Amino acid sequence: MNEILSDAKKILHTAIQASLPDEAVKKFIGGKTFAFEGRVIVIAIGKAAWNMAKAAAENIPHRIDAGIVLTKYDHAKGEIPGFTILEAGHPLPDENTILGTQKIMDAVSGLTEKDTVFFLVSGGGSALFECPAGKLTLADFLDITDQLLKCGADIVEINTIRKHLSAVKGGKFAKLCAPAQVYCIALSDILGDRPDSIASGPACADASTVAEAFAISEKYNLKLTEEMRKQLAMETPKTLANVTMEITGSVTQLCADAARAAEQLGYTPLVLTNMLDCEAREAGRFLASIAKTIRKDGLPLRPPCAILCGGETVVHITGKGKGGRNQELALAAAERIAGMEGIVIAAAGSDGTDGPTDAAGGIVDGKTCGILAKKGISIPAVLAENDSNAALAAADALLITGATGTNVNDIYLLLCQ
Repeated sequence: MNEILSDAKKILHTAIQASLPDEAVKKFIGGKTFAFEGRVIVIAIGKAAWNMAKAAAENIPHRIDAGIVLTKYDHAKGEIPGFTILEAGHPLPDENTILGTQKIMDAVSGLTEKDTVFFLVSGGGSALFECPAGKLTLADFLDITDQLLKCGADIVEINTIRKHLSAVKGGKFAKLCAPAQVYCIALSDILGDRPDSIASGPACADASTVAEAFAISEKYNLKLTEEMRKQLAMETPKTLANVTMEITGSVTQLCADAARAAEQLGYTPLVLTNMLDCEAREAGRFLASIAKTIRKDGLPLRPPCAILCGGETVVHITGKGKGGRNQELALAAAERIAGMEGIVIAAAGSDGTDGPTDAAGGIVDGKTCGILAKKGISIPAVLAENDSNAALAAADALLITGATGTNVNDIYLLLCQ
């Protein structure tokens, strides 16, 4: 079992390393000819902001007049010459979010058609890059974001609401930059890579509508103030003439890289989907059911094989424990593969962070459930309390990677010998 656990970790590590943003930024900048006439400003937002900004600084080092990085706490890796490095809250915005965003807005004010803005976007940008619209306050944003995270809304629904309540999302940041040309380089953490949903589309014409925003509010019975309703009723920009956008990394690439890594280790790979978006614990049970089918019927593949999925599951929070969607998925799978030999199921966030924890996810095998049982830990009881982090820690089944510098959704792996 040590060998298969090691293989699973190698596959995940290789795939995540291949999705790091540095090369993608270099390729974008190196593959185009820029006629810089005026100022050159680099703005990087999201969990991968520092890495992306570093790559930009190394490729256009003598032409950057101003640079700002706005990333999650503990995600910056030092100074970058010519850049102001800022950190703020995630998944909930805080005072530093507002201050950092205002600095960025100030940096792009008063630009001309001769100026150029490189806007580097990665997952987490929706929470990290925020300025409330109208008379809304940070408290309003904390309230509505908390409601959205707890009700089980998917990321597109969450971002639709955010865009209409924000002064920078839904194409509004590009409007602030106009008439300067904006080159938006994005790492996608959105299923299907919908451009206007990546970090809530600050530099992308918005396809979501006022009607959709109110429909989401009604679907989840969100509690809205009068000012929230007023801002939701204001339409976002539908066309932008000053933006060139390119998506340089996504969960599709992450799964493909994982499949190649598995094949190199002697496993026959199969990517089932890169758009998994169901309840986390149900996804774990689903992967466990595939493991049983492989053992019984050799379907969909005969061992040794690797079944891969990508996406982003959801958790309906009912308890007061600590965990994340990937840890919950792994723990639910552990219960269903109890006693099985040569089976490993792992789930990891590509950014290295799963919920409000320092774990990227969890990795379990047929022994995990038994280990917990001997310690008096009931998996159903733990799941009811959403306390997967403590349970996996007790079984030495946490995946700890630290901040990876990228964010392209989550990856799920079933490995069978």
